[in-house]
Amino acid sequence: MKYVIVVALSLLAACGRGIPETARIVVAGDSVMAWNRSAGASVADGLQARLGEPVGDVSLSLAQVAGGWSAWNIPTQLEGLRAEWVVLNGGANDLSTGCTCSSCGAVLDRLISDDGERGAIPDLVANLRARGSQVIWADYYTAPRYAGTACEAPYQVLEERLGRMAHADAGVTLVNLDDVFLPDDLSLFAADRLHPSQKGSARIAGQIAPLLAR
Repeated sequence: MKYVIVVALSLLAACGRGIPETARIVVAGDSVMAWNRSAGASVADGLQARLGEPVGDVSLSLAQVAGGWSAWNIPTQLEGLRAEWVVLNGGANDLSTGCTCSSCGAVLDRLISDDGERGAIPDLVANLRARGSQVIWADYYTAPRYAGTACEAPYQVLEERLGRMAHADAGVTLVNLDDVFLPDDLSLFAADRLHPSQKGSARIAGQIAPLLAR
C-alpha cells in the first residue's frame, strides 16, 4: 500500500525544525518528510545538503490535510507562509484514520475531487499559489508492508487525482516517489517497513533537488 501511517510513532520526529529567515524552500507534510530528522537525515536535511542553502522544515509525524490538531494539520503548518518553493505531501493519515482499504471514497473526495479541482488538497495548493509559491507535491511510494494488497487501491486513486490537479497548473509539480522506490528494496525503508530509512530520505531528496536548483 502506498504509505499508511502507524498510529504509534516516535515523538522524536514531532518537533519541526523551523524556517530559517533566508530560506526560499520549505518542506511540509507528514512523517515521510519528517522521518530521520533526529539524525539530521530528513528530506529537508537532504535538500539542504544537495542545494547548499537553508531549507525550512515544518513537517510533522501524524499530520493530516483535512484534520489533525493544531500543528498536526498541514494547512496550519503553512499558515501565513510565503516561500518561493513549498515541497509537501499528505493524505495518508486522513485515509488511515478515516476509512478502511475498501471504503475510502468519502475521504478521497474530501481530500481531492475526481477532477482534481476541489477538496482540501486543491484548496491548500491554491492558497500557496496565491501567495506566490511554486508547489512540489510528493506522491507516496509503495511501502513493502502493504505492497500487493488491496490497500494500495485508495492511493492509486489519490495519485490519479493529484495528477489532474498538477496538470492544470504549471506552478504545481507532482513527484511520484514510486519512480525511485521499489518495495522489495528494504534498504530504502526503516525497520517498520513503512517509513523511509536514511537512505530512503536521501533518495527522496535526490529526486526533488533538481527541480529546486536555481
